[in-house]
Amino acid sequence: MLNALLFGLVASSALVLGGVVGAFYRPPQRVIAAVLAFASGALITALATDFFAESFRTGGALFSGIGLLFGAAAFVVANTLLDRYVEGAGSSVSGFAILAAVVLDGIPENMALGVTLLQTSGTGALALLAAIFASNLPEALGGAVGMRDQGRTRLFAISVWTATAVVLALSVVAGNAVLSGASAQTLSVLLAFAGGAVLASLADTLMPDAYREGGPYVAFATAAGFFVSFLLAEL
Repeated sequence: MLNALLFGLVASSALVLGGVVGAFYRPPQRVIAAVLAFASGALITALATDFFAESFRTGGALFSGIGLLFGAAAFVVANTLLDRYVEGAGSSVSGFAILAAVVLDGIPENMALGVTLLQTSGTGALALLAAIFASNLPEALGGAVGMRDQGRTRLFAISVWTATAVVLALSVVAGNAVLSGASAQTLSVLLAFAGGAVLASLADTLMPDAYREGGPYVAFATAAGFFVSFLLAEL
């Protein structure tokens, strides 16, 4: 339990750090784009090796497919509603859309991290932790910048991302404690749901935003994120 709490705090601390930096400082758009692209590459590794592959192995095509589609659908619906009702103010990235992505893929993602701590010797969990941290930092940073551009106060942006960090840290503990005795089918759907939300957020938000702000050179940052995360998974 303590190990799960520590993993959760480390993974979620990136949200607080990114929220604070984004509330007070606007990094160059190319820097944000490069970090978003790096995170995208890391999440591709996590999606392929920790989410869907494990889901398919334990639950088969039916349960993993259902979870994947529902996860993607949940993100698309939430993000579409946010795009409709939340108008940006000079920012190309909606802070609230990024928040939706973090919450929708973050809760099952962090619960999966808690389950991974039960199922592996630690290397798989470490790789997943690195991928989550790498994605949380630029998402919170870009989200905080977007919220500031939409007229929100610094305190509001920091509070939102801190509260999100607490929820996601507790999700790791919940996954470790509550789901330790869950059926293979339940874990399969959960992991695939996280994978579907991650895949949708990559296609709809992270990678398009990175390319729009950084141009074709973000391809190298994406490849670097994939490579570093893959190395951690294989250590």
